[in-house]
Amino acid sequence: MSTVPERGEIDQQYKWSLDSIYATDEDWEAAFERVSERVEELAAYEGRTTESAETLLELLELYEEVSREASQVVSYARMRSHEDTRDQEYQAMSGRAQTLSSELSSAGSFVEPELQELDESDVEAFVEAEPALAEYEHFFDDTLRMKPHTRSAEVEELLADLSEVTGSPGDIYNMLSNADLTFPTVEKPDGEAVEISQGNFTKLQKHPNREFRKEVYEQFHGEWDAVHNTVGTTLKNSIKSDVKLARARNYDTARESALDGPNVPVEVYDTLLETVRDNLDRLHRHAELKREALDVDELRMWDLYMSLTGDEGPEVSYEEAKDHIVEAVAPLGEEYQSRLAEGLEDRWVDVYENRGKRAGAYSGGTYDTQPFIMMNYQDDIASMFTLAHELGHSMHSLLASEEQPWIDYQYDIFVAEVASTVNETLLTHHLLETVEDPEFRAHVLDEYLERVRSTLYRQTMFADFELQIHQRAEDGEPLTPATFDEIYGGLKADYYEPAETDDLIAKEWMRIPHFYYNYYVYQYSTGISAAVSIVQRILDEGEPAAADYREALQTGGGKYPLETLETAGVDMTSPEPIEDALATYGDYLDEMADLMDLDPN
Repeated sequence: MSTVPERGEIDQQYKWSLDSIYATDEDWEAAFERVSERVEELAAYEGRTTESAETLLELLELYEEVSREASQVVSYARMRSHEDTRDQEYQAMSGRAQTLSSELSSAGSFVEPELQELDESDVEAFVEAEPALAEYEHFFDDTLRMKPHTRSAEVEELLADLSEVTGSPGDIYNMLSNADLTFPTVEKPDGEAVEISQGNFTKLQKHPNREFRKEVYEQFHGEWDAVHNTVGTTLKNSIKSDVKLARARNYDTARESALDGPNVPVEVYDTLLETVRDNLDRLHRHAELKREALDVDELRMWDLYMSLTGDEGPEVSYEEAKDHIVEAVAPLGEEYQSRLAEGLEDRWVDVYENRGKRAGAYSGGTYDTQPFIMMNYQDDIASMFTLAHELGHSMHSLLASEEQPWIDYQYDIFVAEVASTVNETLLTHHLLETVEDPEFRAHVLDEYLERVRSTLYRQTMFADFELQIHQRAEDGEPLTPATFDEIYGGLKADYYEPAETDDLIAKEWMRIPHFYYNYYVYQYSTGISAAVSIVQRILDEGEPAAADYREALQTGGGKYPLETLETAGVDMTSPEPIEDALATYGDYLDEMADLMDLDPN
């Protein structure tokens, strides 16, 4: 019987090195106490932020010192809690860290409102009087830009204090989905029993036996259906929090508020939805090719993850994946390549799934730590691409931390999803150019098509869903689980028109954690579009384009996202990058149809 192992059964070399942050939990406790004490020091500056240039610099330096150590306290506790969500000690530690973070935000909430009492000429005079303040130029600009949406110091402190409460729907959802919700064990056609999990569901949906895929699909979604009302309530309250917080800051909509943070016009969001909607014919064609490859009369929801090659695909060990990825990023320069390779050997990555481990994958860490990557590696091509994706994030963080001061280190998600997808796209090109085995090549090509389907099309569908449910809340309409089903089911039917939808797929929104992130998902779609443009430029122009891209990574948060992408040669205010990415997807569909001798029409 194939079961998910306990964490203690996994070899140490495949676990991330969190002891590089704190050698022991006792060291973490000491750091927690230090931060707790220093948070109180900020209070002495309230009402004095703009007293003088010297006072402002003292305050900003103090806030940085406390924030940098606090971020390590929070990051360590968060990652420990994700290793096994059943471990109540680490869950409590993470909860304490989140409370501390909230207290820090509250304690420093007076800074921006008081800074906004200044105008640009005042800031220029302060910088002239205290040149060290020049380091905060972008921070000052961003703070003054947000003046119309920043409330009084008293209100800002209240909003900061409420952050734990407003974020609780997502916390509840994560505990339900990762710790409390369990899934049945099913029997494979060969008689092997396998426990369904969040981590292996997609892989099981690629099994060549259609009846087995159907059983997994129904069993998995059936468990979600049993908590339909609970998850519907958490999502409803999350959406309401988004709307109320946006209105508290004088925004008309939650979307306007979310996109204004990184200074992205809402027109970029609208352009994405419209451009993808106008090109659904390519996605429909992909679905038809799947139907033909599977030789079925009707494509069903348990067929969507199936490879056009008709089987699960070759195994790719973690060691093999590392080698492929290191070779693939060579066009980004020798230093980028060597540092990525070193990270893979220095235990950046928590590789394999274990019982209770948080589902999915992400890149973490802080300004003062090495990068850390959580994986649930499944020995397949998809996992290799996910590893490449997260390494893109990690290298972005590493380069930004080395080139930018702390205040400008943290980049926006809008840019982050470009860095991750550049690595995926380079991996695709590398494998198609170097791997001779026809079966492997077919699976690589299929994986890229699936990445575009799931990243550009599917995430845009998610973005459309997110927009519609927020609009309902903003119009004062009730949000119920049935409402979510209706909206999501309609979108699924539009996007996958050649396939037959069902009542279970209408509830798929229940298993998507990103709906608790307040207009997050659209950035996957814009990210892959920008990445395709950047990679094509690098492959066409070589080192000069690669240097521009590395400069964009090194910029971190020192510029607004659209400006950063301009450095790399991409204009995301135009539909052109999206159209180019979709055209590439269409070209690969043609190539795959020829390779597999499928009808391209």
